[in-house]
Amino acid sequence: MFKFIVLTAVLALVAADNIDKDAQIRSQASDISPDGSYSWAFETSNGIAAQEQGVGGVRAAGASSYVSPDGTQIQLTYTADENGFHPEGSHLPQPPPIPEYILRSLEWNAAHPDHEIPEDQLRPTLKHF
Repeated sequence: MFKFIVLTAVLALVAADNIDKDAQIRSQASDISPDGSYSWAFETSNGIAAQEQGVGGVRAAGASSYVSPDGTQIQLTYTADENGFHPEGSHLPQPPPIPEYILRSLEWNAAHPDHEIPEDQLRPTLKHF
């Protein structure tokens, strides 16, 4: 049984290796400017496309698309800047909605801010054991 599983896995890998072996680059562009800005893009004959533009080390924005193994068209757009990497796409998991009781709690907290004691009025508490 083990040999059968290994043989099946090897055959699957060999078959998967040949799926896009004849893909060709249809278009490709790349531009790097002296001020650090750049852009690049490419498209292949098997439906893969990507592009990005930005300023090196500061920010970037781009998109990519391809067809997944199950035939679904995947489209991803993203930005990356001082606030981090922000991908968007219908294939990405989405967080669940915030429960109603949490929303009520947040509203209550906003309406009732903590009473803060000024730091110069704080006194240490001594405990004797």
